[in-house]
Amino acid sequence: MIGPGRDLNLLIALRALLEEANVTRAGDRVNMSQSSMSSALSRLRVQFNDELLVRVGRDYELTPMGQLLLPQLQRTLPLIERALRSEGEFDPATSTRTFRLMLTDYSATEMKPIFAKALELAPNISFDIVGLPHEPTDSARDLTVNDFVVTVPGVGVMGDYHKLFTDDYVCLVDNKNPRLKDGQLSWDDFMESEKAVCKFGRAHLLPPERRLNELGYQLKPHVVTNSYLPLGYVVQDTDLVAIVPRRVGNKLPANSSVVVVEPPFGHVDANLTLWWHQSHNSDPAHVWLRDFIIGHCALLELAA
Repeated sequence: MIGPGRDLNLLIALRALLEEANVTRAGDRVNMSQSSMSSALSRLRVQFNDELLVRVGRDYELTPMGQLLLPQLQRTLPLIERALRSEGEFDPATSTRTFRLMLTDYSATEMKPIFAKALELAPNISFDIVGLPHEPTDSARDLTVNDFVVTVPGVGVMGDYHKLFTDDYVCLVDNKNPRLKDGQLSWDDFMESEKAVCKFGRAHLLPPERRLNELGYQLKPHVVTNSYLPLGYVVQDTDLVAIVPRRVGNKLPANSSVVVVEPPFGHVDANLTLWWHQSHNSDPAHVWLRDFIIGHCALLELAA
């Protein structure tokens, strides 16, 4: 257990090690060299009389003791750090805080009105936006390393949450595609068409793919991007069919030959959701931005 007499910097290193399960990434996160972080891990193993991290193949896994310590660190370290800094209430007018958000290009574009509004009240804050991971990761790590994750439910993210807005999915088709008949795409033509889709790695099975699986169709795309926004350009002047959120289709250039088509696999909602880890609840800056985003969700509906 975490008791008195522990070095605070060593506990900060321990939290990074347990959340990252990787010595190099943990060192980068707290500005320590790999050798210094390895030394810290050795000291921690002696102090706790436990390996804390054990190598499994090329990766590390937490020992039962490490799994027990991590939530304690996530709860208590923010409180200790705040007390040592003698922080008062968060003042948006003077804060220089950088907020880190994990989200897609599509979500970042849709949330632009909220970011702009927040910067009016807090002109010196900044937003560090990173993409969704391309490999399966630990949801708790994503939610603790970042202030927020914005994505749809059902992709493995587990934490506190609030729904931001609802979109749905459509198909993008070039208007010269011979399979497009009277502005519609049949189920048979959809199945036989080559697909262009956005995928965010094996960690994320998006709602359209889940619906297609339910219908007995396994999506095998011919073109894969890690971003929604280029798909309109990818489809243009080809016979490809893309699957995108409707708001992406609505932002196609006026002179594009690509048209939005209702999907033959039926209506599928995209419920964009704000996720965060409960360990952030003691951070007044985080709470301020969270309440601000939730309180201005109407801006996202107006942007549709």
